[in-house]
Amino acid sequence: MSHAINHLLIGGLIIMTMGISTATTASENNLKLTIVNPKTLYDPSPNGYSTAVIAPSGGRVAYISGQGGQDNTGALSPDFAVQVKQAYANLGAALDALGAKPDQVAKLTIFVVDHDMSKLEVLTRNVKEMFGATLPAQTLIPVPKLAIDPMLFEVEATVILE
Repeated sequence: MSHAINHLLIGGLIIMTMGISTATTASENNLKLTIVNPKTLYDPSPNGYSTAVIAPSGGRVAYISGQGGQDNTGALSPDFAVQVKQAYANLGAALDALGAKPDQVAKLTIFVVDHDMSKLEVLTRNVKEMFGATLPAQTLIPVPKLAIDPMLFEVEATVILE
């Protein structure tokens, strides 16, 4: 099957559209993500993520740029927990702009300044509040600094659009 790939950049969101053959249409596919947590591996779901996620055939992929903890005025709280909560609210707003829901997020990459184990409870609580049982695959990357000095947390997402 030949694929036509188009990219569209919209206010920090990259949408990649793959053309599919006329023999396979979105209405013929179940466009839900499949969560995979193999029994032979540690179950990461208590920590707020899944081992792997399978994207459905025929779905369009959208990439949401890193969302920090800035409020709508651009202000950042100095508190890590407040930034994390706001960053996930910002991610929710980006999903809304795409017409997507949290259960369409296949992968998160999170960046934490000066990460230590004390921050895991805040991270896990916020992921579970947003995603419930449909936990995306996730990678946490500790970093010494982010783009703006007071920024302590950033989350980016890969979303499968229906």
